[in-house]
Amino acid sequence: MRTDSDLLILAQWFSPSYPLGSFAYSHGLETAIAAGRIDDADSLLAWLQDVLAHGTGLNDCILIRAAHACDDAAAAIGVDARARAFASSAERLAETLVQGGAFARTTAAIWGGTLPELTHPVAVGYAAGRMSLPLELTAQMYLQAFAGNLVSAAVRLVPLGQTEGQACLAALGPLVAQVVEKSRDMDLDDLASSAFLSDVAAMRHETLEHRIFRS
Repeated sequence: MRTDSDLLILAQWFSPSYPLGSFAYSHGLETAIAAGRIDDADSLLAWLQDVLAHGTGLNDCILIRAAHACDDAAAAIGVDARARAFASSAERLAETLVQGGAFARTTAAIWGGTLPELTHPVAVGYAAGRMSLPLELTAQMYLQAFAGNLVSAAVRLVPLGQTEGQACLAALGPLVAQVVEKSRDMDLDDLASSAFLSDVAAMRHETLEHRIFRS
């Protein structure tokens, strides 16, 4: 059962003001935009749908579920090892480690206790489990924030108008719920990605000559 307190905590965790440094990462979008693959709201929406349903989005939900069920830090570190091994590029790994470390430090400082520095979805899932926050809502709000950060990057890079960006994010809402539901019966053995263009874009970003974002 979720409470008003749960909602407020999760809203704070996934607010752009929570100090994770997410604004510095485009998850390979910068490469795709530079290559002309994304040049308007429709192409952005199609790209993000694939990332959510067939790539990072679904995988992060699987990792959140696994970490939420962990009884102790050792178990969470075991889940985290799988998350690190599955990163498709050095920048993708750095992106999730930097944000996960910042999340762990900030969350422990505010709500007490100690949290190991884990990849971002594992850190979120483990912290939510320790604080008895509802799993489904945690996963949904995490995925919405992830999509929102990518939309924000695209608004700056394409560029798109703010209203176009928010319309794109709203259109992703039903898919966010579907991805979280799909992950319900999955475990770490189901980690996979067929969002190949997104993964390749992340790899190529490492050598992109002119770039604004760190991934």
